[in-house]
Amino acid sequence: MALFFMRKASTAELDAFYPLRPECQVDVPKTRFRLRAGKTLSARRWHAAFSEDGHLDIAKVLRRIQRGGVHPAIKGVVWEFLLGCFDPNSTFDDRNQLRQSRREQYSRLKSECQKMVPVIGSGEFLTTPIITDDGQPIEESANGNISNYGGDANHATSDKKVIQWKLFLHQIGLDVVRTDRSLVFYESQAHQAKLWDILSVYAWVDNDIGYVQGMNDICSPMVILIDDEADAFWCFERAMRRLRENFRCSASSIGVQSQLSTLSQVIKTIDPKLHQHLEDLDGGEYLFAFRMLMVLFRREFSFVDSLYLWELMWAMEYNPNIFSSYEVPSGGATPSNVNDKELKQYGKFERNIVKTGYTEKHGALSIFLVASVLETKQKQLLKEATGLDDVVKILGDITGNLDAKKACNEALRIHKKYLKTVKQ
Repeated sequence: MALFFMRKASTAELDAFYPLRPECQVDVPKTRFRLRAGKTLSARRWHAAFSEDGHLDIAKVLRRIQRGGVHPAIKGVVWEFLLGCFDPNSTFDDRNQLRQSRREQYSRLKSECQKMVPVIGSGEFLTTPIITDDGQPIEESANGNISNYGGDANHATSDKKVIQWKLFLHQIGLDVVRTDRSLVFYESQAHQAKLWDILSVYAWVDNDIGYVQGMNDICSPMVILIDDEADAFWCFERAMRRLRENFRCSASSIGVQSQLSTLSQVIKTIDPKLHQHLEDLDGGEYLFAFRMLMVLFRREFSFVDSLYLWELMWAMEYNPNIFSSYEVPSGGATPSNVNDKELKQYGKFERNIVKTGYTEKHGALSIFLVASVLETKQKQLLKEATGLDDVVKILGDITGNLDAKKACNEALRIHKKYLKTVKQ
């Protein structure tokens, strides 16, 4: 009976952080994550992990996250470390200076965008085009007279970068409107505008990829968890350093193609029978796993469970050199000799790689997570799947029925098995 009330209290606490719109409660996947005393990283444990001047005992934090995730009250600040925004070996003063510097940098980038399109930063956002494909301004839009929004969009431009960026803006707006609609948080236009601003500035900064649908699903949790817009932007920017290749698309290839190819190799290695069956069904390219990899299982889990899954993955993939790899061009290499104490500063997934000395690129934990899902459904796939539609249907049944921690632990087991096999 006491356990029942503890679970009810845990659910109520989570609901208070991420309230759902009443009309959407029936349609969203069931949340399985529970706050667990002694396992979940709490605010008290988090603050206790810092030394007096601000050095973070990252090994202790990783151990706790991998046991039970992160309490919603501190997710944002914890994610900043997991994603490499800050160095655990820095002091409070170091981080305050770096945070201020980044906020000023974001302010400059946003001002640059505002000069071109003044609606950025106004608390509103665009959902209709402001220019044509050849850079000509569009006079009227559903938002009203474009002169109120378009800035120098009222003048033709021939700059290809500017044209492409302005063409992204209404696409971003349309995706923002569809993002996490079940959450009360996005009933606020100001919150939607914050998401649009961050994605718009990022699209301007990332000359190569710009914006692709799905980035909104990655960015949304940062907007919800981190109050300061600049801090949320840099957290998203760090997440995109891991994921941006997923979004690289051309006429002949999709961004996650290399990951799908790795997934194919993993299944072929650990379960040749299943791989052959999928090949016989013309599914050897594993395109049915496209969405899972593209937006890190956002569709397969409830909002709360997807956050839990992400922090488990990032904790398991954590490399203590991640900050230096982003900040210093030549930094970030894993030392060849890592002692046991240093090894504890690595997540379980990364630790497996360091221990085996495997240096070839083999993909992220998410690939092995998809492999774990396929292995979970292996018998059903072999018995019932007679075409790709069956594969998609069987995998679709996992929505709301996956346990994030069990899936990650199974992914680690598969990863270990894969490393052992390919090293032979």
